[in-house]
Amino acid sequence: MDKFVLFVFLTVYLGMIAGEIPGLALDRTGVALLGAIVLVACRRVSPVEAWQAIDVPTMGLMLGLMVVSAQFRLGGFYSHFTKRLSETDESPRLLLALVIAAAALLSALLCNDIICLAMAPVLADGCSRRRLDPVPYLLALACAANVGSAATLIGNPQNMLIGQVLHLRFDTYLIQAAVPTALGLVAVWAVICRRFSGRWQLETSLPDQPVRPFNGWQTAKGIAVLLALVITFLVNGWPREVVALAAAGILLTSRRMASRDMLQLVDWQLLVLFAGLFIVNHAMQQSGNLDRVFEGFRSAGIDPEQPASLFVLSVILSNIVSNVPATMLLLPCATHPLAGPVLALSSTLAGNLLIVGSIANIIVVDQASRLGLSITWRDHAIVGVPVTMLTLAIAAVWLLALAWWWPCA
Repeated sequence: MDKFVLFVFLTVYLGMIAGEIPGLALDRTGVALLGAIVLVACRRVSPVEAWQAIDVPTMGLMLGLMVVSAQFRLGGFYSHFTKRLSETDESPRLLLALVIAAAALLSALLCNDIICLAMAPVLADGCSRRRLDPVPYLLALACAANVGSAATLIGNPQNMLIGQVLHLRFDTYLIQAAVPTALGLVAVWAVICRRFSGRWQLETSLPDQPVRPFNGWQTAKGIAVLLALVITFLVNGWPREVVALAAAGILLTSRRMASRDMLQLVDWQLLVLFAGLFIVNHAMQQSGNLDRVFEGFRSAGIDPEQPASLFVLSVILSNIVSNVPATMLLLPCATHPLAGPVLALSSTLAGNLLIVGSIANIIVVDQASRLGLSITWRDHAIVGVPVTMLTLAIAAVWLLALAWWWPCA
């Protein structure tokens, strides 16, 4: 056992839990990068090994999809769509259903974190203008974005990683995840309606939100490229990262949209976080430490390679270190034919339990705070806990059914 590698690994993952290293101005990305640098500098991992440890197809897929989403942001689609949605003259419950459906659909195609970042301030402003309490709608946005992103292999970063590493088919996973995702969205609507019944109205005064001008042509171009991208994923076996990067290249070749502006909207922090964790986890695995950890689980009667144990461990770890690091940690155990959907559904749906369970939650709470709206841990838990319990129960029952009749399961 390499105790130094184990020390670096534990320090990095404790940083994932705390979100920082006390006394240092390092966030989760900085902690992961520092851990990778320490391992390379101390010759536990060579520079060549560090580069090879990074899953380039996953990084390429994420980069390509981030550029596609940047097209929609620069074209003003997100702001325009959310503004029109919040202005619809519907009852509070029906508006809630529309918000949930819209957030889920967009998150399934364009990554949940970006959807929450773009929609939250405009949605809060629209609710305020209608004298509706923005909090239930913001909570619905976060929960629906998480649940909806579980439907596809491009809906969130951990699903992209799972799909790429395990070589999952886009159409097969979509079929496997469709039912628990749809039922999960119904659960989100039911829980929020129950919690806020009779308390929809609230007078709030929020600062005016700058809305990016809507550009119909740029939005149409983005929609056309996105549709072509999804259709290719569904009907063609071409590598997804190549297709996504090709789509990004098409959108970057523009006479109006400056490539600098588009690339500024790429989440480089997330890409660096992935790279750092790839290297840290590789060192842990190569040192044999990770195998010893999993052997400890097996000696305690918990086999991480079995779907039930993988499901439970994923839920627990996702709420301790967040779902992306948890997924990276558990991927070596994903050997069962249904390990892909088990890991994707459990890690994603578990993210609604606590604010720190997913980046989407943190983004919505942070955006609300910037507007002067307080969403406390208790506020979130009142919705997040029952939503998580219900959606995980639905997913568990569905996965159990798949284990009985899905071919090769």
